[in-house]
Amino acid sequence: MESLRELYKLGPGPSSSHTVAPWRAAQLFQENFPDAVSFDVELYGSLSLTGKGHFTDQILMQTFAPKLCKVYFRLGWEHAFENGLIFKAYNERNTPIGQWTVFSLGGGSIKVLEADFDFQKQVYPYRSMTEIMEDAKRFKFTLPQLVLNYEPDLETYLDHILDGMLKAVQRGLKNTGVLPGLLEVPRVAKSLNLQASTQETLDQQHRMKLLSYAYANSEENASSGMVVTAPTLGSSGVMAALMYHLYYDIGISKQKLGYALMVAGLFGNVIKENATISGAVGGCQAEIGSACSMAAAALAYINGLSLEMIEYAAEIGMEHHLGLTCDPVGGYVIIPCIERNGAAVLRAVDAVMMAESIGRIKPNRVSFDMVVRTMNYTGKKIALELRETSLGGLATEINLHPLQHE
Repeated sequence: MESLRELYKLGPGPSSSHTVAPWRAAQLFQENFPDAVSFDVELYGSLSLTGKGHFTDQILMQTFAPKLCKVYFRLGWEHAFENGLIFKAYNERNTPIGQWTVFSLGGGSIKVLEADFDFQKQVYPYRSMTEIMEDAKRFKFTLPQLVLNYEPDLETYLDHILDGMLKAVQRGLKNTGVLPGLLEVPRVAKSLNLQASTQETLDQQHRMKLLSYAYANSEENASSGMVVTAPTLGSSGVMAALMYHLYYDIGISKQKLGYALMVAGLFGNVIKENATISGAVGGCQAEIGSACSMAAAALAYINGLSLEMIEYAAEIGMEHHLGLTCDPVGGYVIIPCIERNGAAVLRAVDAVMMAESIGRIKPNRVSFDMVVRTMNYTGKKIALELRETSLGGLATEINLHPLQHE
């Protein structure tokens, strides 16, 4: 499995596949062809079908600025990876001097066909959660100790990641107004957060706060703010909300939250290794389901649960998102994406409660590896129009100009 650095990345919203991956690729392409005076970029797959709503063209032009960049939305992609870009560089005589074919793999990860970068370098000798748990028991390691055995310098990087999550939520709780795009959806995170104090019990207050934090991060993401892939930007509000809640409301130290990110990252890596975290490939189950699973694992670790119960919580988080489609209205990461982040962080909390309660009574019959394989199978069965193409589902039910027809 890859480094957790390749799972957690700070980048511009609203989509890890549609903005972070093109942004990373454009930076690298420009560095490798510094003499170029202009660029063309062709978008394929979901990048072409929903690139406008995801602001893919805008992030590319901003990244190449002040040099000229023309963006084209194409069909007829012929490569195995479903989503990609073709970059072309030109000199002052408009003669081509370089070309890359780049695959957007999900979660902001990229693969360049013509260059040998080590983004997908294998760091962990594992393919499954079963193997990870076996080694943890054999060497008497906690999951964070296992991570640090293979990535001993990871803590500093995760400090940066945690800081990015906390700042994104903070900005989202302060900002008001309307989210970018034709949907004209108002920001509500600040209002939701104010409602928390009116709740009757502490548990209700905490749940309302978690909801507001998920909305805060997701609204920042929809506004092209800098947020953290966890495992994607479309699902970034789940882990960010949990981390913010644990730090500011519960008082968990940043060091322990870093360990929780390691635990969550292992589960995210197993999903990425054996299935997908891309909505364009596996539907929203691959994004929100994965984020819920990761958050459940992180919270179970923070609560001091056993290795088996951590796995149980993560399995519940994924199992009950199976079959969830990805049908963003207008290609924007707003409807139904933002609401799903709020629902998923609450479901992660409930998954931990269920795992701890039911796990005391009987062993779980469904392993995490089983549910990941099932998610992968299910994703392949989801129709193309329900996999981040905006060609079906809610994307065809919601009017893009609601305020003009009231």
